[in-house]
Amino acid sequence: MRLTTKGRFAVTAMMDLALRASSEPVTLAEISARQHISLSYLEQLFGKLRRQGLVKSVRGPGGGYRLARPAPELSVADIILAVDEPIDATQCGGKENCQDDRKCLTHDLWANLNTHIFGYLRAVTLAELVRNHQSSNGIAVIQVTERRGLTPPVPA
Repeated sequence: MRLTTKGRFAVTAMMDLALRASSEPVTLAEISARQHISLSYLEQLFGKLRRQGLVKSVRGPGGGYRLARPAPELSVADIILAVDEPIDATQCGGKENCQDDRKCLTHDLWANLNTHIFGYLRAVTLAELVRNHQSSNGIAVIQVTERRGLTPPVPA
């Protein structure tokens, strides 16, 4: 599975917005300048994020974007899915027609990986990303295993 630029940029832009949640609305031009993401690409992403109810736009002078819901209620999975980014490691997109219209030998392995990846991304909230960024100057390891009931990997 590969997370594309679309998903990465959407999460980055939403984190930028969340870092400035208590201030005035944030313009896409400001996010573009800070994160080095093209303005036209941000416009496309924010159109999708707005339609999915993750951000709201403020029109007029001093306008821009705000989070539509509190950061603790927005998961990384919400953001990625809102911009039509599939979270899928299977070759067949989950249709079980990987090999000659049948399920391939490793389909269940990749389908289970999808479940774990989605669970992790669902467990990480925008608020946690912001908190970790602020407390560690941008160097963070997201630890959600104990609190969310996920089991940590067993050392070899």
